[in-house]
Amino acid sequence: MPDLVNFERVALRYGRGPEVLTDATLDLPQGSFTFLTGPSGAGKSTLLKLCYLSLIPSRGLIRMFGRDSALLTNPERQAIKRRIGVVLQDFHLIEHLSVYENVALPLRVSGQSRSTYNADVVELLQWVGLGHRMQALPPTLSGGEKQRCAIARAVIAKPDLLIADEPTGNVDPVIGRRLLRLFSEMNRMGATVLIATHDTHLIDELDARVLRIEEGRVFKGKSQ
Repeated sequence: MPDLVNFERVALRYGRGPEVLTDATLDLPQGSFTFLTGPSGAGKSTLLKLCYLSLIPSRGLIRMFGRDSALLTNPERQAIKRRIGVVLQDFHLIEHLSVYENVALPLRVSGQSRSTYNADVVELLQWVGLGHRMQALPPTLSGGEKQRCAIARAVIAKPDLLIADEPTGNVDPVIGRRLLRLFSEMNRMGATVLIATHDTHLIDELDARVLRIEEGRVFKGKSQ
């Protein structure tokens, strides 16, 4: 299968500091499921940001959906971003919108009417355990509830690429396994999935490819 994301000797530094990533090379084949691991501060979140076009590399080549990311026009970049679902550690929920409205937002922004997506949003919220919190506002949610809301919002539009940064970090193991099944089902339906995690138990749940970051470089397999 063709690569959905391809890095060739990518490096990134913030300001005049040292390189966070150095000659990072990786590929995410279409339809693949990949875990990304490594110690805190190794550059996992930075690599994810490059994957969803939130950062521009200091050097190297990044191809997204077959296109050189450096040559994309702004409309082309936005079109690619709409094909990517992202779960961040700080959630990025809109505080004045309800849980239901946050999850439905990608569909509403794409021009769909509520009548076409209402049943899907309700079903997904019930599945992630937020059926009773649909009208709650984000400031009233626990960390785990915010995490599940962010995940539901990321998957509701059935993205081609799903990227998650520590998606089970704020939930108990039972909910964590349930969310992993959701990611696995998205992958079965054709989404390419990339999950950054410290949780070795989560990684052991699936027979999926594992990449690790050490000293700014990407390697195959878990740390020994």
